[in-house]
Amino acid sequence: MRKVYLDNAATTALSPKVLEKMMPYLTGIYGNASSPHSFGQEARRGVENARSQVAKVLNALSEEIIFTGCGTESDNTALIGVVERYAKKGNHIITTNIEHHAILHTCEALEKKGVEVTYLPVDENGMVTAEQVAEAITDKTILVSIMFANNEVGTIMPIAEIGKICRERGVIFHTDAVQAVGHVPIDVKEMNIDLLSLSAHKFHGPKGVGALYMRKGIRLPAYIMGGAQERKRRAGTENVAGIVGLGAAVELACENLEESAARMTALRNKLIDGLKERIPEIKLNGHPTMRLPNNVNYSIRYIEGESILLMLDMHGIAASSGSACTSGSLDPSHVLLALGLSHEIAHGSVRLTLGDDTTEEDIDYVLEVLPKIAERLRAMSPLYHG
Repeated sequence: MRKVYLDNAATTALSPKVLEKMMPYLTGIYGNASSPHSFGQEARRGVENARSQVAKVLNALSEEIIFTGCGTESDNTALIGVVERYAKKGNHIITTNIEHHAILHTCEALEKKGVEVTYLPVDENGMVTAEQVAEAITDKTILVSIMFANNEVGTIMPIAEIGKICRERGVIFHTDAVQAVGHVPIDVKEMNIDLLSLSAHKFHGPKGVGALYMRKGIRLPAYIMGGAQERKRRAGTENVAGIVGLGAAVELACENLEESAARMTALRNKLIDGLKERIPEIKLNGHPTMRLPNNVNYSIRYIEGESILLMLDMHGIAASSGSACTSGSLDPSHVLLALGLSHEIAHGSVRLTLGDDTTEEDIDYVLEVLPKIAERLRAMSPLYHG
């Protein structure tokens, strides 16, 4: 049976080239990167090289990169840090209603502490406008946090326009770019981004390591205390091998970004068009063109997404019905509901996300298998009448 992995938005396979870069730091180079002796300084050089690699792809300064444990930690560090540091200026945050739960749950926790949060609605394509952000800003607004690209439907937000407005109004702008880094070009200076979250395992790096870009001049308090690591912003012994892997992975992902994105977009469009032709009464979720090059999200009417995923897995195809962080929930996706889908249609969604290893043969196999699954499940559905 053919094995096809199309759940790259949840996590990607570790690149063999990245593993090769990590191996010395899992074996011979074992010193503590905070130690002054030669063993420690050899490890420190690996950490600082990775910092430079991340900074380069974002057009940032090395000193503006803080390594974290994951994208969720980066999001939490940014939001909680801004609220604590700029409390005297105001207590208002602006975000959207389709953010990752790393943002939404943090905002909910901050609301319990007296922070006012505005959740901007998105349109039927999952898009928020810069005008919406401008209208929502008040003299108490200290932070705008808008995701670069949605993890479920792939819609890419107008980040540069939002960043320009925030800079003009003197409001800090954070973007959760976990799904975007390594897939689309990002320039933090040109886009007026103040804070940006990323995670290595979304672009063929290791799990358990992320980073936060923090523009020079933005001063946030320590998120984890107990040491002077990461310029006293995140205490704890550095995950040297993971950090080296993050740097290697982001450099590899961005070396041929334009060529890679073009290849991925062609495969994505073949999958989108092929499913539309073969399966009646399906709906593409997310923006038709302003979407990540590797994201396909369809709602297939009259059948359950969970049943689709189980049958795809029986045929060797890995997919998802939304965010991996909420896959244990029986509730429909908050993202799809925010796009205006009914509970019934939202429950019938399937997300197929491509990676560097995805081939045209993989797409052909999915186009052969998924329509048959939809037909079989619909034949058993009391809601479908052909």
